[in-house]
Amino acid sequence: MIKLNNLKLLLVFLMAGNMAAAQFRFTGRSFATRSETIARNGMAATSQPLASQVAIDILKKGGSAVDAAIAANAVLGLVEPTGNGIGGDLFAIVWDAKAGKLVGLNASGRSPKSMTLDYFKEKGMKNIPGSGALSVSVPGCVDGWYELHAKYGKLPMKDLLTPAIQYAREGFPVSEVIAAAWRGYASRLHVYENYKKLYMPGGNTPAKGEIFQNPDLANTLEKIMKEGKDAFYKGAFAKTIEATVKKEGGFLSAADLAAHRSDWVQPVSTNYRGYDVWELPPNGQGIAVLQMLNILEGYDLAAYGFGSAEHIHLLTEAKKLAFEDRSEYIADPAFGELPVAELISKKYAAERRKLIDMNRAGSYTPGVMEVGSNTIYLTTADKDGNMVSFIQSNFAGMGSGIVPEGLGFSLQNRGSSFNLEPGHPNSYVPGKRPFHTLIPAFITKDGKPFVSFGVMGADMQPQGHVQIVVNLIDFKMNLQEAGDAPRVSHAGSSSPTGGKSGGSGNLRLENGFSPDTILKLLRMGHKTGYDMGGFGGYQAIMFDEKNKVYYGASESRKDGYAAGY
Repeated sequence: MIKLNNLKLLLVFLMAGNMAAAQFRFTGRSFATRSETIARNGMAATSQPLASQVAIDILKKGGSAVDAAIAANAVLGLVEPTGNGIGGDLFAIVWDAKAGKLVGLNASGRSPKSMTLDYFKEKGMKNIPGSGALSVSVPGCVDGWYELHAKYGKLPMKDLLTPAIQYAREGFPVSEVIAAAWRGYASRLHVYENYKKLYMPGGNTPAKGEIFQNPDLANTLEKIMKEGKDAFYKGAFAKTIEATVKKEGGFLSAADLAAHRSDWVQPVSTNYRGYDVWELPPNGQGIAVLQMLNILEGYDLAAYGFGSAEHIHLLTEAKKLAFEDRSEYIADPAFGELPVAELISKKYAAERRKLIDMNRAGSYTPGVMEVGSNTIYLTTADKDGNMVSFIQSNFAGMGSGIVPEGLGFSLQNRGSSFNLEPGHPNSYVPGKRPFHTLIPAFITKDGKPFVSFGVMGADMQPQGHVQIVVNLIDFKMNLQEAGDAPRVSHAGSSSPTGGKSGGSGNLRLENGFSPDTILKLLRMGHKTGYDMGGFGGYQAIMFDEKNKVYYGASESRKDGYAAGY
């Protein structure tokens, strides 16, 4: 029987379902917000229009896809500080057209070497705080820029950083979604003096359309542009970062910054109905995507239909199974052997699939192995066929709130993603990378590039990736429709940071699913709710091998768009 509170909830869904469709369009699905962008020479899709424009300017100037990605990211760190900045980390997957292969970069930072697990035990802390100086880890973004540029850049760094420097000095009008997020995060972070001084000029966050300037960031980027990454990781900047963090009670030091390095890594993949889906290996959560797809491959999702109760039920159950393994096995591989090959194998997926009941929501535990936030996503493509899947973040809620004196950016709070349980693979260790939510993605077909894409948003990222792949391959949506389609998000699984599953969890649905679907999910035992946000932000570029053109897509949940030329 459905409880009374669920019946009330159903009424909300019934009203939401009646408002589900977007405006009528001549072609395509009713929920599509716009057409795909189509162009021959280059494409950029970002979450803020100014960044997309800068990326296209760089491509037109003869820059590579990597050049365009770096330039766009520098602008986004200014215009969308709610999601990213040079105080955070980055990951990238690059399609190297000349070599005909994918390469990956892990530019995430490590924990302070002078901070120990014993410190937290002595303080009686069960988790690392989500903000403040204890949550700060080494920011890997700037080193990531220079690693990518050294390998794939064509234009000088001056050309790539100048647009961001100009916007920082002259100011830019804040866009709508970013203004709303900024206001929300500031309600918590205003307690940090430097944060308030930088991001709340006059005591308030900038409203939509107001001009925001950040001359401190302009000066920081200019020095990096002139002196290279050592300007950030060594010398005066590193000393300033150390002084500010230690003043706030943290441990990050100039020596930690000087020791930082990025790592080139080999992406890992699984084949889903003839398409190879690629993610980066841990310390990120990308393998959870591959696990979910392997489980779902055993079902005829197309026959069930998009938005059916069976479709949503299977997405949710596959997520729950993969996330229990995520909680147990994803960590920094430099500190212990991880069973990646086993986890993403078809054989393992077949065993896990047996646990799913088609008629009932389940709760699960990790499989047995033999073991030895907020974010921006962007993607670019150039006239030579190179494509970049690029994700960068200062993590949850605009980062730690710790703003190094006079440098114009907030440090990330990625260190809060460690587990404080001794012996756990993701347990805190000095000089270790934490579990990471950031995951860029790529799809190839018959060894050729097909789609570069990502869906930002912490735990939503693997769920979003899977939904995009299923929308494209099973439900034959176009690139824009695949992102605009209503999404689901499940919460309540065990976490690598130490939280344990409390049963079947909670299923949140976006506006757009039918009342029949919602009622059936409730009868299956899903604790189903309706939510206005938390469903990620999608950007994508597809290469059409036949016509030799790029398709770009950017969804309406963010401020950005896809642009090409």
